[in-house]
Amino acid sequence: MLRVLGLACLTAWPAVACETALVLAIDVSGSIDGGDYILQTEGLAAALTDPELAEALVRGQVALAVVQWSGAAQQTLVLPWQRMLTDRDVTRFADSAAAMPRAFKGSDTAVGEGLRFALSQFSAVPDCQRLVVDISGDGQENAGYTDARAKSEAIAAGVMVNAIAIEDPGQAFPITSYYRAWVITPGGFVMSARGLQDYARTLRLKLLRELVKPVG
Repeated sequence: MLRVLGLACLTAWPAVACETALVLAIDVSGSIDGGDYILQTEGLAAALTDPELAEALVRGQVALAVVQWSGAAQQTLVLPWQRMLTDRDVTRFADSAAAMPRAFKGSDTAVGEGLRFALSQFSAVPDCQRLVVDISGDGQENAGYTDARAKSEAIAAGVMVNAIAIEDPGQAFPITSYYRAWVITPGGFVMSARGLQDYARTLRLKLLRELVKPVG
């Protein structure tokens, strides 16, 4: 009996180490119209299937999930946690992202509630070494008013929060300044997309910065 158990231990598959658990928290508030939503989903799919990024996802055995958030009490997990163990896993997740339905329409922008909901998802991936929320949006909080509390909760939980600020074309960066002041955690960063047409490129660069050269 003991010899059988010993053999089983010798032949068992080693545990897979999850380097990073990453929640992608996407703004679907009223300022995001139908075309903008498609640009976000297609941009996410395009970024994930970039060869360099796909390699980084598999190498780090990254766990991915997608949350959509809008106004107060309007947050949902649209793509549950999936481990990127092979290239096919990445492709399948990207395809799901491109096809995912929109959860909410025409509501306010509760950034803090969106972040808090994203933070609550990490209990499902306790084996991952780094916990990161990527939140993207095109407006400042105008409902819920919990952004500062959510940021404090992320810091206390050891979660890094980074952001994509979707800015209107021009010289001003009001959304970038808002995310930098109220949302991202120490050691985190904000990247600015000039309109949603620039979302895929910015997201790809942001994910590479997080996964190839970890911050913090």
